[in-house]
Formats: sequence, structure tokens, C-alpha cells
Amino acid sequence: MTETKQKILVVDDEVSIVRTLRFNLERNGYEVCTAGDGRTAVSMASAECPDLVILDIMLPLMDGIEACKQIRRTSNVPIIMLTAKDQEIDKVLALELGADDYVTKPFSLHEFLARVKARLRRNDVANQARERVLKFGDIHLDPERGQLLVRGEEVALAPKEFKLLQLLMENEGRIVTRQTLLDKVWGYDFEGEQQTINVHIRWLREKIERDPTHPNHIVTVRGRGYVFRA
Repeated sequence: MTETKQKILVVDDEVSIVRTLRFNLERNGYEVCTAGDGRTAVSMASAECPDLVILDIMLPLMDGIEACKQIRRTSNVPIIMLTAKDQEIDKVLALELGADDYVTKPFSLHEFLARVKARLRRNDVANQARERVLKFGDIHLDPERGQLLVRGEEVALAPKEFKLLQLLMENEGRIVTRQTLLDKVWGYDFEGEQQTINVHIRWLREKIERDPTHPNHIVTVRGRGYVFRA
């Protein structure tokens, strides 16, 4: 029986980049479909059901940030953003809207392919894992449904917020280091600043704590990391 190839959607308006990525991805055994603008990317992400999306930030008709946001409304497909920008705000925004990783142009083809492989492998493991509902006091997190209930009310979380809270709750009572959070939530190859964690922790506290300025659930352990307390 022929093994089904993993499908990757490559979205970039630079023809040379699309050709290069398509050639190398297909040579490494992946099936590739392509798009040259954000609107088409959103449509193809729905129609083609890819296993991974490579999405440039600077796109015509609809930029990559908005395309990422729209794809995330209906799909949890892993997304790697391509960007020529160095501003941290662009990277944080992309990750907050649901991207799983980003690669800054120009990039090493070897590194790019390694990230693709790692992201697909991580997604396979996540899909195979049997997830249970995490219940601590008045906070209930259901990973399978992607649902968070706080004091009986459903609370919406961005993908990275959800992963971050899930990791903390799975380690209830134990300190989770900042490096572990980066490795497990953003990926071991994430190149962003640790300030990214501070921002996401603050957002989480605003959504689950009765008093975010004096948190009882997500507690900082100075110099080490964070601990979730029921």
C-alpha cells in the first residue's frame, strides 16, 4: 500500500521562493500546493486540508496576519509564518493569532526543512495523544474540545494561550521553567524573546484570575518560572 504523503500549502507572492520551496519539499517526500495571495490561501486551507501551512506575512489582497487569523477560525493546522521583518511586534502578533512558528527571510533551506519536519512530527504526536479534561477548582480545561470554563463561564483563548495553560495545568503544583514553556509551547527552535512568555502569562491571568494583579492560580516563581495552583 502506498503511504499517503503529508500535504503542505505554501503561500508567497514571490515566484522564486515558491518554486524553491516546492522543489525542495517535494524532493523530501511532501505533497505541495501553492497560493500567491492571502484570500486564495484561506480558501485553499479549507479546500485542500493541508497538514501544514507555510504563510508569508506580506501578501497581496489579504496579508498573512489576517489570513492566519481567518484560517484559525476553522482549523488547527500548524502554520509557519515567513517574514522579512525584524520587529518583535509582528512576530508576537503572528504567534498570538495562531501561528506555530516563524522563519525570517533570508533563511537557511536546511533549517527551514528541519523546522517543517519538527512541526509535522510534533503535530502527529499531539493528534495521537489521548487528552483528558483538566479540572482544578473552578477552572476546567478540555483539550479535545479546545474549551475553557472559568467559574462556569466559557472563556475564549488564543491557540498559544490554550497550550500554555494546558501545560501549566498538566504540571499542577510543579514549577515549569520559562525555557520549558518556550520549548513545549513555541517549539525548541523558536527564536523569539522570552518577553513573549510574559505577555501571554499576563493575558492568561486577565482571563482566569479573579484579581490578575494578585494571581492565585498562575504564580510566578522568581528566577525559575511559573506554577499552577488549584
